[in-house]
Amino acid sequence: MTNSKRFLLGLAGACAMGMAAAPAAAADLAAIQKAGVLRVAVANEIPYGYMDMNGEAKGVGPDVAKQIAQALGIGKIEWTTTNFGSLIPGLKANRYDMVAAEMAILPQRCEQVLFSEPNSSYGEGLLVAKGNPKDIHDYESFASSGNKIAIMAGADQLEMLQALKVPDAQIVTISNNADAISTVSTGRADGYAATSLTVGQLAAKSDKVEAAKDFKDPVVDGAPVRSWGGFTFDKDSAALRDAVNAELAKFKKTPAWEKILSDYGFSAEDAKGSFAKTTAQLCAQ
Repeated sequence: MTNSKRFLLGLAGACAMGMAAAPAAAADLAAIQKAGVLRVAVANEIPYGYMDMNGEAKGVGPDVAKQIAQALGIGKIEWTTTNFGSLIPGLKANRYDMVAAEMAILPQRCEQVLFSEPNSSYGEGLLVAKGNPKDIHDYESFASSGNKIAIMAGADQLEMLQALKVPDAQIVTISNNADAISTVSTGRADGYAATSLTVGQLAAKSDKVEAAKDFKDPVVDGAPVRSWGGFTFDKDSAALRDAVNAELAKFKKTPAWEKILSDYGFSAEDAKGSFAKTTAQLCAQ
């Protein structure tokens, strides 16, 4: 499910002239382009946005962000990795200019930050212990079974589980996806709720866990749950968001964009689905 923004070198010069005590300003597109540096955050979540073993930013969000930065004449990206739950606070605190974590566009998040138009679309999955000893195939059953389900702090699976009436006492919160394998394999939780792509990536890393087979997508308010991920910006960074939107719209018309999604495991239907909703619609839901 699962990746922030900005660099103001020009502001540093202003601070030297007596503005050091002033509060941090929002990301300014012109200043970023002049400095030639964009600060972007990810949550180390494969395949959405992460740093590989060589320290290179990878994932759907970073790969598309690199193309957009180049189109905007920005020659360098400074990457930051943080916990998913810290992405929005860090953005609002001006630690970066943009988040490239394919963060799901949700109304409650739209109240805090700005989103680009969707860059991706993805469904849900469930990580369980090898052999699925509890025979779990959906989120809904956790509401009555007494089984515990883990989620990542700040992830939108919390809202899904709450809508499905899963008791808070049965929800185990972990700080990042890397902890999911041990959380499930040791029995601290009976399953880990995440996007289907994240679950697949985790299952491939250990023979102690697997993706629940015949998984049933959660149904909330009568509709199967699907997420739309986009780039995230501070509320005062509308110009940067608008410029990213303009370049994103162009790039999504190219085979290169489709190849990025495909290379990271997104299906043709996932790519097509990214066009099904606008950010305005998602923020208003």
